[in-house]
Amino acid sequence: MNEILFEFENIAGGYGGSTVVRGVSGRLAAGEVLGITGRNGVGKSTLLKLLFGFLALQSGSVRFAGNRIDGLSPSERNRSGISFCPQERIVFDDLSVWENLSLMHRDRKAEDLSGYFDHFPRLAERIQQRAGTLSGGERKMLSFVRTMGEEQPLILMDEPTEGVQQENIDHMAQLMAEAKSAGRACMVVEQNLNFIHEVADYLIVLDQGRSVLEGPRGELSNDQIISHLGV
Repeated sequence: MNEILFEFENIAGGYGGSTVVRGVSGRLAAGEVLGITGRNGVGKSTLLKLLFGFLALQSGSVRFAGNRIDGLSPSERNRSGISFCPQERIVFDDLSVWENLSLMHRDRKAEDLSGYFDHFPRLAERIQQRAGTLSGGERKMLSFVRTMGEEQPLILMDEPTEGVQQENIDHMAQLMAEAKSAGRACMVVEQNLNFIHEVADYLIVLDQGRSVLEGPRGELSNDQIISHLGV
């Protein structure tokens, strides 16, 4: 078994005096994907914000590469080797596609991302276009490529397939499989069960901020998961 890269224990937190996430734990080794699913409003996005430092923990701990990071800011966590792909405010609308992709990488060239453009040629076609003029699905693809293109050891993703056409969802899955093969780890919040079953090695289902079902992907059926989704 690979050495644990990312671990969080008994995470609790929320907004102001409100507790949204209650005692959630998980771990990831290099080359693994941890999937988080659940109904809307059960704390999935809040969990990622707690892990990346956008929200302060009420209790619990977060470790990356063996070190406690729960006292670090989001920018410090990013510099330590963690990338975050948010569900909202996913791109800088007033910047071009290329400016979004190169904002923190001044020496980057378009050919550095050619593998991603092969999967998402629409972004290459619109590379000088202002990101705010893209469709919702195209903006999601841009956010996905910007995050994956950082080539960090750990990626946190929040609903990457929302509003994206199935063909491009398939490309996302292929790129995540390549990242896994390269030893990168990913934690992905997702309601698309087909996608999460395809990419995840281990699943956690949240309800009311708690883990109500979890296990290796192959041991959890869609019926088991759906029974906790209220659908």
